[in-house]
Amino acid sequence: MTLLKWLGLGRESRAPEFDTLEAIEAALPDVDRSRRRYVASFAYILARSARADHEVTAEESRAMEQLLCAHTGIRPERAADVVRLAVAQGRRSGGTDDFVVTRMFDSLATQDEKLALVDALFAVTAVDASIVTIEDNEIRRIANELRVEHGEYIAIRSRHLQHLAVLRARQSPAAPSR
Repeated sequence: MTLLKWLGLGRESRAPEFDTLEAIEAALPDVDRSRRRYVASFAYILARSARADHEVTAEESRAMEQLLCAHTGIRPERAADVVRLAVAQGRRSGGTDDFVVTRMFDSLATQDEKLALVDALFAVTAVDASIVTIEDNEIRRIANELRVEHGEYIAIRSRHLQHLAVLRARQSPAAPSR
């Protein structure tokens, strides 16, 4: 072995990097080619918020399927496959592709589409009627990566306040002291 090869500077060709969204896009043959990346990244980001607490429930998956249909126009039977793949790809990458995929969506989406996605993220995490702090923080991180203005984020978040676990804990009455 030469010193250059040992240092990784040899002339050997490298395998192309794996694209996180390729498998999801492959499950969308009936979607216009120019729209596939948008749909795939939308689904991936939905799954990103759902897995923030390290668990994607069946209820969250169903909510993601419905939101994906509503926001991207894909058929319900296709949405189930796309959500399953998006969750799997997020787990596979261990979150290392989250920023890249979200910034890609940022480049593909209009401001209204970004705001709709942020609202959908809250809807997914609220499916169990409780948005825990780790989920809330992940949605804020995603909104930042999408360059959503703070005021716009707060307006969307305010529609989901009843589900924020941190606020509900403050509102519950104190136990009577004896």
